[in-house]
Amino acid sequence: MMKTVRGRFMSLLIATSLSVGATACGHSDEEMQALQREIDGLKARLRASNEMYEQEATKHKTAQSEIDDLRSKMQQDGVKYASSEEERKKLKQALAEYEQRVKQLEEMKARFRDLRARLDKLTSVGLKVVLRNNRMVIQLPGDILFASGHDDLTGDGRKVLKQVADIFKGDETLRQRQFQVAGHTDNMEYGPAGPFRDNWGLSLARTRSVVLFLTGPENPKIRPNVAKGTPVGGGLDPQNWSASGYGTRDPIAGSVDKQTADEMKRNRRVELVLQPNVEEMLNLKDIDKAD
Repeated sequence: MMKTVRGRFMSLLIATSLSVGATACGHSDEEMQALQREIDGLKARLRASNEMYEQEATKHKTAQSEIDDLRSKMQQDGVKYASSEEERKKLKQALAEYEQRVKQLEEMKARFRDLRARLDKLTSVGLKVVLRNNRMVIQLPGDILFASGHDDLTGDGRKVLKQVADIFKGDETLRQRQFQVAGHTDNMEYGPAGPFRDNWGLSLARTRSVVLFLTGPENPKIRPNVAKGTPVGGGLDPQNWSASGYGTRDPIAGSVDKQTADEMKRNRRVELVLQPNVEEMLNLKDIDKAD
């Protein structure tokens, strides 16, 4: 548009100049002065037009540069938005997985609480369910299971273990879980002349007896020498059970070196330790708040 205005002024100025040149000799001085003033006015308007054109051209160039910068920024923001959207999807997926995990953990805690509630029914015969080292542990007093210095189960010990085995068999999940039987003794020195050589040997022999009973067949014909009415086996899957002996090294009362008579009695025990699966590495203290 500015170029068109500029062209019109130029054409008018040229035409006026030619007209003045062609008729100069036939006009008065006043007429010539009037024509000169008109020419000067046209020149001034032309200069103003040129200045306006230059200003508009500069503005146009600046605006075009701003448009290019804005287009580039919008493209960059588009990439950032896409990246943010991807992160949002990932966070949403992670949240869904976390919520699913929380649900699974709550279900596992519910199963543990249920197990503990049923096992607590056996406290009348001295059995105790505790959480120790972030493991669910079923503690059975050694004095109920065995005579002093022996690894043969007593009649009462067999009855207690049979009740425990029946509870496990009644739970489909527990039947498939891994358990470790851990034997413990007090700190009284075991004579080297004894059949088990030391307290470690005694604790191992006792846990072996417990595992053999829990995983043994329930058919009474297998053990005819057992008193009538005494359980002979728990019928649990032997693949899910193992035995270990700690001797004097893991007391729950007193210390390895110093124990009172009552503390020695508490330390003589056999524990059935529920082994956690890898996905169950949770803090079981949450289910022990009621104690």
